[in-house]
Amino acid sequence: MRIAGKVTMVIVALAAATALSACANSEQDSTKPPADGPTGATSAPPKTSSTTSSPPATSSSSASSVAPAGNECKVDDIKVSGAPGAKPTITIPTTCKPPTTLLTKDLAPGNGPAATAQNTATLDYLLETWSDQKIVDNSYDRGQPIPLQAPIGQAQVIVGWQQGLVGMKQGGRRLLVIPPALGYGDTGKPPVKPNETLVFVVDAVVVQ
Repeated sequence: MRIAGKVTMVIVALAAATALSACANSEQDSTKPPADGPTGATSAPPKTSSTTSSPPATSSSSASSVAPAGNECKVDDIKVSGAPGAKPTITIPTTCKPPTTLLTKDLAPGNGPAATAQNTATLDYLLETWSDQKIVDNSYDRGQPIPLQAPIGQAQVIVGWQQGLVGMKQGGRRLLVIPPALGYGDTGKPPVKPNETLVFVVDAVVVQ
């Protein structure tokens, strides 16, 4: 009986030891997923950063492709066809920005008296807006040039005309590119929109 009791106690002790060992192993195994998780997470950012390194290159190439639009147009960039006295055709470029200063160019020199701020004039003209390249007004279709009712420097016209017509000779044709500040400004004048650059071709029919 004593031997049997000792055997039973040994078996119970072994069983208890086995159970404790299993619990210990289980606790050690349960710590592995958290350790593996941070390792996996830290390995991901290099992939993400290498992936996100390509957009800057793309945006850089895009910026270079539109770089010409950062330059202001020169007066020679605007093309005009048609003879003086006839309705002109204007081609406004799209590869550069509208000028911020008044530009003028004599397309035909004329052979009569030159206009000063004190002269009056009778003019044919065509106006095209820069932003949408639309003709918004012209006297050629009406078949009647307009007489200024006062000397050029005092006439009720936009400042771009007061400045841009000076020096123009009778019989001549001139291109005027007028920035908003010398045109209709930030309010516009329908159908001319606010902050619009104006492109005029003007024929000096009479200067007196």
